[in-house]
Amino acid sequence: MDNRFSETGVAASVVGEFNDSEPAGRPIPRDPDALLFGAEMAYLLGLSVRTLEGLRLRGGGPPYVKLFRSVRYRRGDGLAWAAGKLRRSTSDTGDAA
Repeated sequence: MDNRFSETGVAASVVGEFNDSEPAGRPIPRDPDALLFGAEMAYLLGLSVRTLEGLRLRGGGPPYVKLFRSVRYRRGDGLAWAAGKLRRSTSDTGDAA
């Protein structure tokens, strides 16, 4: 019997180490000033990592922090950016009247 997928197998032990709700393998911090990895911010906003990267490159995405070669997002900035995208209908452009 192939035990790779049994309770005592290697795959079962690896799966147990990670939680699907924590993309970086750690709990997402709740502090609004906490610096999040791209995968954590993407998960928090309901976007793919590639979409978040594209928004960063083209502009129009949430503000980010550049630490040498690393990109991080402040939790509060990402949530504020998402709140600014709130629309009441498909014809709502978001412009203040």
